[in-house]
Formats: sequence, structure tokens, C-alpha cells
Amino acid sequence: MIIINYFYRILYLGLFIFTLFACSSTTSSTRFNDSEKDSDKKVKDYGRYQANSVSDDSLIVFEDDDFPESEDPGDLPEDESQIDISAVMKNLDKNREEESLPLSTKKDLMIMEIIKYMNTPYKFGGNSLNGIDCSAFTQSVFKNSWMLNLNRSAREQFKQGIPIENRSNLKFGDLVFFNTRRRVKPGHVGIYIGENLFAHASTKLGVTISSLDHEYYNKRYMGARRIEEEE
Repeated sequence: MIIINYFYRILYLGLFIFTLFACSSTTSSTRFNDSEKDSDKKVKDYGRYQANSVSDDSLIVFEDDDFPESEDPGDLPEDESQIDISAVMKNLDKNREEESLPLSTKKDLMIMEIIKYMNTPYKFGGNSLNGIDCSAFTQSVFKNSWMLNLNRSAREQFKQGIPIENRSNLKFGDLVFFNTRRRVKPGHVGIYIGENLFAHASTKLGVTISSLDHEYYNKRYMGARRIEEEE
């Protein structure tokens, strides 16, 4: 009887030790897997942070450079109020006397072209007064007013011209870029016209005038490029 009781004690002890190690191994494995997941999450979050933390004057090479824009729609603000073009023209007229005649004439040509497209509806892939997207708008305005050729997409236009290091150095006619898409960056482009305003083809409002001070654009501003004649 004593031997049987001793045998059962040994058996119970063995089962207890086996259960203990089995639980520890499972817990360790779970913790390891959780650690891997946390590590992967940190990498993804870091990548997302890097993509949204673009310096104003940096030319970024993105992993999704060949990702089609049609599959990554922009997300422009819906609460944006339209800016009166007549008020913009008055401000431009005030500065006209301080500029040389060639510069004023050059500015006039671009302003006239921008006005021609005002209120044109947005159409992805469009390039006419019946419908136009942001990069086709900038391309058409530059071609028809200054006889300068721009690439077709915002991300390709971002590779052209001279980087403007500081937003305070923006001049009339500079291209301004924004991070408005999830994978295609930059996802939006417009033309700076002074007074912190820019003309662009908005997905919500069509061709319109917006302010760089608007919270949405201020947060997503990526940088600017100055297109010279040699381009």
C-alpha cells in the first residue's frame, strides 16, 4: 500500500512538472509572437510617420511610385469655402506697379489662363474645360501661358524645377504640392499666386482658389518647385 501511494505521488509530481513547463513554453511563445507583432507594428507606424513627415524641400522616392493614382483617390476637404477671384485680382493689381513690365506681362498671361479654367469641374484623367484633374490643370496653364512643358502627374511634376526651401520664399507661378493620398505621394498640386493662395483643380470644388493657411493644406504641404525656362 505504501509503495502504491508513493507511486501515485511520483506520478502526480511528474504531471505537475510537465504541466508547468508546457504552460511556460506556451506563454513564452505567445509573448514572442506578441513581441514580433509589436515590432512589425512599430515598423509600419514608423513608415507611416516617415511618409507624412516630409520636409518642404525634399525629393522623396516612394516605394509606391508606380502605384496607379486611379486606385488611390485624393481626399480633399469638403468644408472649404471658395475664395472670390475678384478680391485676388485686386491684390495682384496692387503689386503690379512694383514689378517690371515683362514680369507683369508674364503674370497676366498665367492669371488669364487660370481664370479661363475657373469653376471647371474636376475629372480624373480629364484635361479640358469639360473636366480636368489637378496635374492636367497645372500642365495646361504652364503650357498655354508660359510655353513651359510639365510632366503629366503630380509626382512627376514634383521631380521638375528648383526646390523652394522655405514657404516664405514662394513666388507667383511656383508649383505647390500636398500629401493627400494614402500611397501616391505627392497626391495633389496647385499653382501659387501670392498672398498664401494657390489655384488648383479640387476634387470637391473643381478649379478654384484655396489658401495655404487652411488647416488641411497647411498640414499636408509637402514642398514647392519653381519651373524655369530651361525646363
